[in-house]
Amino acid sequence: MITSHPTDLIAEILRLKRERNAVILAHNYQIEEIQNVADFVGDSLGLSIQAAETEADVIIFCGVHFMGETAKILNPSKTVVIPDMDAGCSLSDSCPADKLKEFLQEHSGKNYFVIAYINCSAGVKALADVICTSGNAVRIVNSAPKHRPILFVPDQNLGAWVTEQTGRPMDLWQGSCYVHMEYTRDSIERAKREHPEALVVAHPECPQAVRLLADEVCSTEKMIGYCRDTKATAFVIVTEEGMLHRLRREVPGKVFIPGPTDHCACAECRYMKRNTMEKLFLCLRDLKPEILIDEELRAKAEKSVRKMLELSK
Repeated sequence: MITSHPTDLIAEILRLKRERNAVILAHNYQIEEIQNVADFVGDSLGLSIQAAETEADVIIFCGVHFMGETAKILNPSKTVVIPDMDAGCSLSDSCPADKLKEFLQEHSGKNYFVIAYINCSAGVKALADVICTSGNAVRIVNSAPKHRPILFVPDQNLGAWVTEQTGRPMDLWQGSCYVHMEYTRDSIERAKREHPEALVVAHPECPQAVRLLADEVCSTEKMIGYCRDTKATAFVIVTEEGMLHRLRREVPGKVFIPGPTDHCACAECRYMKRNTMEKLFLCLRDLKPEILIDEELRAKAEKSVRKMLELSK
């Protein structure tokens, strides 16, 4: 049990980080305290790039399980640990690798080009031709071979939004993020009535009814630039509430309002919030729980992730 004063806990985390030659990567949806001690805070694309380029011996990934897997895929010789092994993802769970493999075998005659959103398991990455994130999905889809039909997995909402942006028809796996599905047309219309001066900025994992009401639809990373560069001073942010910490820190002087759902004032991911400062400390101290991936599977998955990184330059 951790009994240190919070300031002592922070000092211990920083000390252990130096001793371990570790880098702390934190997703935008992490709690504010974890974001504050992280070396890098970002979206899946930015953190994947950091994981690919780090010279640290140990990678501490404060996010959910598939994010730790992605770091291990790119760094087989490094120790990759996450604060809580039970920090999963409803979107990743919606597309089990065995179900995707079975689907591809049943439809082998279509010769699908498989684009997998990074929110998926190493097993799904191993079956994909290329990975994408919400920040580069349009570019990845535009680069796909024209003579092959696309199967986009697992997020149907992101896939539908990319089709709207590119005009490229795709077959969509019927998966979704439970957090973004909590936003509805009614909840966003209510927010617009209560905050008429604010622009609505939504993540593309949201349902179409929500995206249609938004002034801007973009990845969490692109939200930073949009909110900073536009003249508006108030924004309703329609994504997981952890994103507001980073926005308030990097875009000072503007007002950020959490997008409400039908039953609460903001949407919070129960998986992202499994990570705590205490678990981060234990993770650094004990170097576990560790992400381990079978080498044959890892090598197959690395091809699709590396292809994404190459296309994202």
